[in-house]
Amino acid sequence: MNDLEGVALSVSVAAAVGAAGVVALFALARRRVALAATLAPLVVVGSVAAGVYASAQAMFLSDADSTTVLLLLLATVPVALAVGLVLTARIRAVTTAAAAEKAARERDREIEVRRRELVSWVSHDLRTPLAAVRALAEALEDGVGQVDEHVPRILAENRRMTAMVDDLLTLSRLQSPATTPHREPVAVADLASDAIAAAQPLADAGGVVLAWDVTEPVVTSLDAQQVGRALENLLVNAIRHTRPGGTVRVAVASEADPAGARTVVIGVEDECGGIPEADLERVFEAGWRSSGARTPERSERGDSPGSGAGLGLSIVRGVAEAHGGTARVTNIPAPGGGGCRFTLRLPTKTR
Repeated sequence: MNDLEGVALSVSVAAAVGAAGVVALFALARRRVALAATLAPLVVVGSVAAGVYASAQAMFLSDADSTTVLLLLLATVPVALAVGLVLTARIRAVTTAAAAEKAARERDREIEVRRRELVSWVSHDLRTPLAAVRALAEALEDGVGQVDEHVPRILAENRRMTAMVDDLLTLSRLQSPATTPHREPVAVADLASDAIAAAQPLADAGGVVLAWDVTEPVVTSLDAQQVGRALENLLVNAIRHTRPGGTVRVAVASEADPAGARTVVIGVEDECGGIPEADLERVFEAGWRSSGARTPERSERGDSPGSGAGLGLSIVRGVAEAHGGTARVTNIPAPGGGGCRFTLRLPTKTR
């Protein structure tokens, strides 16, 4: 075999081995991209090795020389693997950074959308009491109506606007990284009892029965003001969406998580008719309101905690997260069409 034929043979063998390796890498990359990237340099080494070894055989080298050439080629395998590992690590780092950057952009976009929606909703809700106050004040200025008729309504609208502003400030504080709960030992049953007492007038006005159950006394370290506010918001939300004659149930218990740590569980069940499954993940978003199966909120029940601006449940979630806990909602079967169970889970901690 002449030199030209030997070169042609070695090139053909190298090309064939390389093509087979590329096809195998493409097939592997569909399932395991990282492994394919690690093995990619081996394809190049294998292709070159096959070509060189074929050329050596074509030149009729001795067995000892052929073995030496083969061993030299095999010595490049660890280097190729090292290059492949470095390449894989770099690809993973770039991919992770790109995914994190994309996720951050999505979060920023979602936050901005929610912020604009919240501003729009709150602005809309503030217009109503502002318009009412202005109309009543102008009526008084024009001598239309009685003072004892208009002043109570002005004060009621003022309280409504004040509640909205208070909710906005509370939500802002809860979302601030610098805010930490002021923890102190508190009997959770007492907090629940106080919240029920505060919500009782609203329940009486709407014909809703309040019932509660405490399976065991639970004392833990938490921010009594924040958790009490969250409980009141849950109760007000449940009462407003329960039909007259329905029942709102409050339960306080202590459970052990899989790791053995104790968790305070506060549940509020209503008879609201249920929430569409697609909306369950959104009920704690600021300003969000369902247009699904849930019983419409009735505002004629009188003054109560909460602004009506859709911030009450967002505050509940903020309080839960500030304490290292969670707030969840699930649909439950109940007489008269079903209802919801809002669950506040707070890890027990000592001061």
